[in-house]
Amino acid sequence: MRIYISADMEGVTGLVDADDVQPSGRDYERGRLMMAEDVNAAVRGAVAAGATEITVNDAHGPMRNILPESLHPAARLIRGKPKHMGMLEGLTAEQDAMICVGYHSRAGALGVLSHSFMGHEIEDMWLDGRPVGEIGLAHATAAAIGVPVAALTGDDFACAEMTEWDASVRTVAVKYARDRFAADLRPADEARAAIERTVTASLSATPSVFTAAAARSTLAVRWQSASVASTLLGIPGVTSTDSRTVQAQGTLPTLYRLFGVWMRVAASLTNQPPYC
Repeated sequence: MRIYISADMEGVTGLVDADDVQPSGRDYERGRLMMAEDVNAAVRGAVAAGATEITVNDAHGPMRNILPESLHPAARLIRGKPKHMGMLEGLTAEQDAMICVGYHSRAGALGVLSHSFMGHEIEDMWLDGRPVGEIGLAHATAAAIGVPVAALTGDDFACAEMTEWDASVRTVAVKYARDRFAADLRPADEARAAIERTVTASLSATPSVFTAAAARSTLAVRWQSASVASTLLGIPGVTSTDSRTVQAQGTLPTLYRLFGVWMRVAASLTNQPPYC
């Protein structure tokens, strides 16, 4: 059994603030170790379920958060950037299931460190007219590749977002949002034991029937800056619906990769911190 783990950071046990998840933050070094421990719990759960090959993609920010020496020896690590598929780099149809560790809710939610990919710069996103963030777009892209999402960990808002998208995915709430930068935390040992149990159970169960993405999808993004939207219109196939919203049609995962190009364009035009 081949398992793929996409590891974000905002939904990791104990982390609530930008200082916990940004390399310049005063608590970042502690945060990256907490991230590794949540991932290791998922790896242990996968091993217990019989996984023979585990790939972990460091999917947060600089994508160099997990120290290789901190990772469970049963897993291989994809680290650094740029990555053509970003948070889903290394996901292939040969893998049997995907686990999302440390994920967070989309922009506009009151979940811990909520945003959609780029902090303030992306205000809203829609996939085929349905509000979407990192959770939904990752799920839809994995479905298009042919890999079911088996489990997700994060705060309670992230778990609810995943359940709304696909109720068959098992979730673990490692903290409960009080506001965007505050949470009621589960004890670390308890949270990681729950991650391990849930991953084992999700991979040991009969595979869920998951809905593959439409043959052709439409992705729309509303940017904070009209300058970003205007610049993106120079990319063939990109159209606008208003001065700050652009969209494109295509198949997933190609559309996911195109969105990565949009973000690189936006990053070159703006200097917004992820959380403010």
